[in-house]
Amino acid sequence: MSGSFAPLLAGLAGALGVAGAWEALAAVEQAALVRGAARLLAPLRAAGRLGREPSVPERRRLGLLSAAALLAAGWLLAGPALGMAAAAAGPWLLRRVVAARSARWRADLGRGAPAAARAMADALAGGHAIRGAMTAAGTAGGVPGAAGAELRDAARAFELGERTEVVLERLRRRAADPRWDTIVAAILLQREAGGDLASLLRELAAAGEAAERAVRDARTATAQARFTAWLVLGLPPGAAVLAELGSPGFLAGLLSSPLSAWLAGSALILQLIALLCVTRLARAGGG
Repeated sequence: MSGSFAPLLAGLAGALGVAGAWEALAAVEQAALVRGAARLLAPLRAAGRLGREPSVPERRRLGLLSAAALLAAGWLLAGPALGMAAAAAGPWLLRRVVAARSARWRADLGRGAPAAARAMADALAGGHAIRGAMTAAGTAGGVPGAAGAELRDAARAFELGERTEVVLERLRRRAADPRWDTIVAAILLQREAGGDLASLLRELAAAGEAAERAVRDARTATAQARFTAWLVLGLPPGAAVLAELGSPGFLAGLLSSPLSAWLAGSALILQLIALLCVTRLARAGGG
């Protein structure tokens, strides 16, 4: 009886071994794919986390990747014509994504300016010079986010022997924010004319925190209106995508008629105008 089950068990073991080997190979390939994608997308992460602009070769690789992804998506959605048009928009879309991530990083750096000013003021009150105060503020961990990272970069630059004004100017230029402009100007002015820099930095920190509270209040007050505006803007493109998925060739048939093409073009122009208006209102509302 046991001999009759031996071939069955052997076959089952062989099948399980093949399945296990296949799963292991798939896991290895997936890990390699994930690592490759991570390497390709590393410049985008650096733009959002470190404020570093992609180099020319990195931009070229990202442009090819975005064009290929948009080509595939457009081709599957509505055919080769839309795929080619979407691929042509890849480099422009890439620039917008990089600019948006850099702007988000600069906004984070600007929001950290009051905390950095207060931390430097505490270090100055503890007996540090400005170079030591910036180093202490960056390494103590009291300044979170992009501001803390920039102060740590400044501390490393000081260790390498860079001059204070050079480091401060680089920080001000990278931040491109009035709050950091004021902090750097106060530090440089104190070096030339003297004065109580710690008290001045605390006043700047308090003013910056009050301004940030006002921005948050404005963002909260306009949140519902901005969400409704973005929702209304997204309805026509969403309806077009659903119509194309439900009836492939719908968009091509719509654009084949001169009247419908003219109406669709006019609607697109109005949609873009509305998008610009909503974007400006969102910026005015702190969003």
